Amino acid sequence: MTRASLDKQPHEVAAMFDRTARRYDFVNDVISLGQVRLWRKATAAAVDAGPGELVLDLGAGTGTSTDAFTALGARAIASDFSLGMLRTGVRRRGGSGISGGGVRGVSFVAGDALRLPFADGVFDAVTISTALRNVHDTGRALREMYRVARPGARLVILEFSHPTPRSFDLVYSQYLMKLMPRAAKLFGSNDDSYEYLAESIRAWPDQAGLAKIIQGAGWERVAWRNLSLGIVALHRAYKPA
Repeated sequence: MTRASLDKQPHEVAAMFDRTARRYDFVNDVISLGQVRLWRKATAAAVDAGPGELVLDLGAGTGTSTDAFTALGARAIASDFSLGMLRTGVRRRGGSGISGGGVRGVSFVAGDALRLPFADGVFDAVTISTALRNVHDTGRALREMYRVARPGARLVILEFSHPTPRSFDLVYSQYLMKLMPRAAKLFGSNDDSYEYLAESIRAWPDQAGLAKIIQGAGWERVAWRNLSLGIVALHRAYKPA
């Protein structure tokens, strides 16, 4: 395969992320010009996990985003369908297994967003960061998140979106399609993965479009705010109490 495509099967997407796992966090930091760290902080503030709460972080990769949810005493589960990503996260924390009692406050669990391996109504918050685009059926994934969330639970989605200034959107499109895959290759990552990511970002619904999909899955009080001129958007919603 010489170019990533949007019709990949889930196992192909997982394998793609397995190949890039080792340098994924580093490359993301570089190609986002450090913005990814600000996005994680904004997501953690929106999740607002407190003592005794249980947070599900979907598409968590190596668990870099998950650490922030345990800072105030919450428990967190990092779940991803890429075993390579999860294993990298466990190794970085000095662990040797994916599931079980957890590593440094975070449990790593392999899981498919379309068939989550969790019981109904157990999580106080469900969050997914820049990974919802990679799920084969967005609506079904959001309904699965709804299923495992307890009544009154909150949903927080950080996802790439559409920049609001049109002039900037044109420049950003050129960066995504041409410069980002080259930069990823320069820093030792799998450029096929970043071609796929660039294409998936451009094909993704805008802020209002994603809000409608979230509402269609049963979530209420859906709202969003733009970060970095709309490069990403932070959507928040609630399961009815």
